[in-house]
Amino acid sequence: MSQEDEFKRTIVYADSALDYIKTNKLPAFPRNYELWYSYASGFNRALNRTINKILARDGKISPEETQKIYNRFLSPNRLGERIDEVGDKISEEVRELISALDKGTLKTTEYGEELARTLNALENVSDRSQLSQLVIHLAKLTTETAESNQELREQLVDSRRQIGVLQEGLEAIRYESLTDELTTLNNRKHFDQSLVRAVKETEESHAPLSLLISDIDHFKQFNDNYGHQTGDQVLRLVALAVKQNVKNNDIACRYGGEEFGIILPRTTIEDAKVIAEKIRKNVVAKELVKRSTGENLGRITISIGISTFRPGDSAESMVSRADLALYAAKKAGRNLVKAEEEKKIPNVTQVA
Repeated sequence: MSQEDEFKRTIVYADSALDYIKTNKLPAFPRNYELWYSYASGFNRALNRTINKILARDGKISPEETQKIYNRFLSPNRLGERIDEVGDKISEEVRELISALDKGTLKTTEYGEELARTLNALENVSDRSQLSQLVIHLAKLTTETAESNQELREQLVDSRRQIGVLQEGLEAIRYESLTDELTTLNNRKHFDQSLVRAVKETEESHAPLSLLISDIDHFKQFNDNYGHQTGDQVLRLVALAVKQNVKNNDIACRYGGEEFGIILPRTTIEDAKVIAEKIRKNVVAKELVKRSTGENLGRITISIGISTFRPGDSAESMVSRADLALYAAKKAGRNLVKAEEEKKIPNVTQVA
């Protein structure tokens, strides 16, 4: 997407955010602007669902509810607090486990010492009565130690289960931080981190690396005509087409509002073209039906630009050339795949 297009799209979100602030008579604090800008862009579905429920119930949203929603969905400390909470629980579980192991070790040591004393006492046994008492004492001691060890085993099993649950919680937090909720593809943060990593690995291995940047044609017009819910349906449809045509090592991301970025490690530009064409054909082959009415909305198309790694490349330079190839596909009529070596891009006004 060109800077001009990005400007126009974000200004629409910005205007909508201010309208929501005015309508709900909320202070124009930065956090309120951020919340309503996120709502207008539709990136955070959980946030939108929460706000929509309140608006449907009350017709407006209070400053107190706004603050709660911001803290829940947008606060920079949100994920950090959840990670800290899980980390504290793991630390507590480990402390209890260490304490139990210490008690078990002490009990085993005491048993060994008492067993040694009992065996020494056997050497001085003079009658059956003394022997019987020593045997009873030894049996009781062994039973108590066995029960203690059983309790320790049960605690170890429970601790292992608890730690496993907490580890799953940490993994869920990590997944959430790197995943776009609407499409379930990786998000922009994951894209940026992964492309930097992929460029570094390619520099070291000299293996090929290609990048696809795709954009849904006329998406703003489609969104304006049919609404955000149908726009979300379009985004999910394109995301599905992407998922169905990438390999396990490929990294598919929602790059921007209606843009998708696909990192293709160990993939030549020729192979990248094949993948891009499969995605493009998969998208255009699907007819879109409006869920609320059953209305057939026709087909959607995407344009795709491709760049491939060159010596000295950075993540930014690869994205820049893929963007230029994408603009070439748009200029040539959309619903096309263009690779960087195919284009001769003049200074033209970019199109959406």
